[in-house]
Amino acid sequence: MTGFVLPPAPLPSVPVHGTTDRFAVRRIFCVGRNYADHAREMGHDPDREPPFFFTKPADALLTGDADLRWPPATRDLHFEGELVVALGAGGADIPAGEAGGLIWGYGAGNDLTRRDLQAEAKRMGRPWDMAKGFDGSAVCGPLQPDAPAEEARLVVEVNGQVRQDGRLSQMIWSVTEIIAHLSRLVRLEPGDLIFTGTPAGVGALQPGDEVVVRIEGLAPVRTRLV
Repeated sequence: MTGFVLPPAPLPSVPVHGTTDRFAVRRIFCVGRNYADHAREMGHDPDREPPFFFTKPADALLTGDADLRWPPATRDLHFEGELVVALGAGGADIPAGEAGGLIWGYGAGNDLTRRDLQAEAKRMGRPWDMAKGFDGSAVCGPLQPDAPAEEARLVVEVNGQVRQDGRLSQMIWSVTEIIAHLSRLVRLEPGDLIFTGTPAGVGALQPGDEVVVRIEGLAPVRTRLV
């Protein structure tokens, strides 16, 4: 009989809004520079770039409004409020017109970023993994099946002050286009999460700050840096 030489790690998961159920997570994909104003504030031309993706480990999830201990190796930790899409079905080479059928639900998320490590990686032509994929970097609120409105407002508050304020309709690539494009790069599977990009206004945090991401129609998610 085959066994494990070490106990299997706990299965990463996200709460389901209004229930005691949880959504088991397989992989986390993130879309870079999917809002034109954010692309410009980061020094890029949004009209010339197709969508690109990076990943975070599934066990980088932070849920349940848990506090986050200040991450090591950074002096420049940034918030990035985002819509998170959870897939309930998978496939490859999915047409955009059929991509909506893969979606199980939606949530509010925060793609925390060690910006100083990211800047160094960009300068040296190295991967972003240590800038984006550290412990607790994938903040995700409760998921729910109902989709937010296309014009839903996405707001990030830091210590009660609005720092990001955009609308989902400002995405360069829509949710279904993102799914279709990503499915041409990898075979998507049930349990995959997609962080769909952030509007302008990203900025630095300090120990003791409290960040809240709100998307109209979805449950908010809160993170306190300790």
